[in-house]
Amino acid sequence: MRNRLFMMGAVLALITLIIISGCSKISDENTSSSSVETTRSVHNPKGVGRVYYDLFDTVSYIYSYKGDSEEEFTENCDEVYYFLQKYHILFDIYHEYSGVNNLCTINKNAGGDYLDVDPLLIEFLLYAKEMNDLTYGEMDVMMGSLLSLWHDARNSSPSYLPTDSDLKEAEKYIGFQFLDIDEENNRVRINDSNARIDVGALGKGYATEKAAELLENKGISSYVLNIGGNIRIIGTKLDGSGWSTGIRDPKNPDGDFAVTIEVKDTAVVTSGSYERYFVVDGVKYPHIIDKDTLYPARYYDSLTVITKDSGLADCLSTALYCMPLEEGKKLVESLDGVECIWIEPDGNVEMTDRAKDLVVK
Repeated sequence: MRNRLFMMGAVLALITLIIISGCSKISDENTSSSSVETTRSVHNPKGVGRVYYDLFDTVSYIYSYKGDSEEEFTENCDEVYYFLQKYHILFDIYHEYSGVNNLCTINKNAGGDYLDVDPLLIEFLLYAKEMNDLTYGEMDVMMGSLLSLWHDARNSSPSYLPTDSDLKEAEKYIGFQFLDIDEENNRVRINDSNARIDVGALGKGYATEKAAELLENKGISSYVLNIGGNIRIIGTKLDGSGWSTGIRDPKNPDGDFAVTIEVKDTAVVTSGSYERYFVVDGVKYPHIIDKDTLYPARYYDSLTVITKDSGLADCLSTALYCMPLEEGKKLVESLDGVECIWIEPDGNVEMTDRAKDLVVK
């Protein structure tokens, strides 16, 4: 559920994605090494990269600016890819996989008994609960009952708006009180058959951070991960400088950037209204749903979070998007090492003080 920040000078790729509603079954063949064949190499100024088309229903990039050999780069890319693929499988709400109890399985089992799950999923769900508390409930992965209504409305032909009565009914089943986590025994269940989990606003950022930690633990620097628009910069360029990263102008996404910042050893995640939206009766409806109104959030056209942890950046880019400016500023000011850039519908740009220091254009 992220919009895109683009590394300047990067080679961009476009892909048409088909998301299948409902839980379908996928065999182990879909998770074999043959998946790596859905990649290609890309070249950037003073760096090399690889692009992947089969992670988190989006396009992902791994870039190296450290001058490593082709063999080293391939080894690191493959390690990151298979690591991210595991999270892709665990977080998938549309497909089940043989031998795995993932989020699709958990949703399908809503109202039933506990399911044994991978400890990595337990760790993530506990983190999601922390993010829920941190954002006063704005970042809630237990919004699946509501988000599924908007997903169906958006992807129908023609698109339509969910009815108020359906939205109000779905609202009854939002919240962590519907998720039981047995940490000791690595078990999970949704305790009401009408509740659903959806981690689209948090999963990619969390997985991206874990992948960055994987590389950092190997002593690797001068890499950039762009996992579906969740940018995580590992270290600096070899000369110690950072990378220029542009934030799109929501009014003219294909034109000049609204803001350009230079960053190093951090994560940058943007949410916006200009890429993922649908139109009904001439009105544009963005994809980020405000749990307080049950409708798409309208406070901003774009919101960018800059902080070291990609999971936290992903979380806040959604939560802050659903908060009025002063409320959002108050939350950001309470957190160490978090900066934000807000672009309001009238084009006004607001920034935290440290974010202003990062601006180069």
